[in-house]
Amino acid sequence: MAKYDAKAALPGGDPGPWGDSVTISYNVRDVLLYAVGIGISDLRYVYENHPGFSVFPTFAIRWGGIGVPVDSNLIPHSPGPLNIDAERYLEVLWPLPTSGSVSVRSRLIGVHPKGKGNGFCEYESVVTDSDGNDCIRMVNGSFRRGVEQLGDIEPFEGSGETYSQKIVVPDTDPTTVTSVEIAENQANTYRLSGDYNSLHIDPEAAKFGGFDSPILHGLCTFGHCAQRLLDEMCDGDSGRFRRIKVRFSSPVYPGDTMEIRAWNESSTRVIFEAKVGDSVVVSNAYFEFA
Repeated sequence: MAKYDAKAALPGGDPGPWGDSVTISYNVRDVLLYAVGIGISDLRYVYENHPGFSVFPTFAIRWGGIGVPVDSNLIPHSPGPLNIDAERYLEVLWPLPTSGSVSVRSRLIGVHPKGKGNGFCEYESVVTDSDGNDCIRMVNGSFRRGVEQLGDIEPFEGSGETYSQKIVVPDTDPTTVTSVEIAENQANTYRLSGDYNSLHIDPEAAKFGGFDSPILHGLCTFGHCAQRLLDEMCDGDSGRFRRIKVRFSSPVYPGDTMEIRAWNESSTRVIFEAKVGDSVVVSNAYFEFA
């Protein structure tokens, strides 16, 4: 069985040290490819000569946790198919440039047990542009699934903070309902933005991870939710995007139709869930905007 020592990894429950900044360069093609990868057709995000061309706000989500210093003796690594995106939080502080270089720094902020044999790690990341502006702040929660043939994680005591929270949707009709059809080749397109986890393309890797067939990237599901909500609440205006938080409750598969149901909590915040049929695939989620 794998062993996690969260108390030693995060003494006193304080966040771990920031890792060295990682420089990432990207160009307009990368921005366009990401937008297409999450199903966007709005010309503001997929046509570089549009007068309002800009980076879709969740573009940086794939950099979450990059360069984070984690002692593998205390928090062991595990095979890719066992690492599942569990929760994501993203906050826009300043617009990203449409091309250029940014730096990303990350740190471990929490390690907690999640059910028998499973572990949940949370990492905070900040993206800074070349002018020194902090543009994006993110927290990603990674769920390490226990699998019998590889050994579950032994019971352990958690440490640190968590962004995981229970957000219950009202027992009333949603204020807004929108749906999106996930293309059969959506995972194939999304992975070209750099997420090459074999779980999303290789049937054998998917079976090894406990799924019948390759599943959609959680971050692709995240992007679809963000773009549909931005359309519905802000007429697609990225300048009004403030923050979004989600929990991935069940996998989405290429070819699925996903329904996003949102309830107004205020004039600048909705809580939402996403469903495929009767299955809730995104829960404990909110979107905030100006």
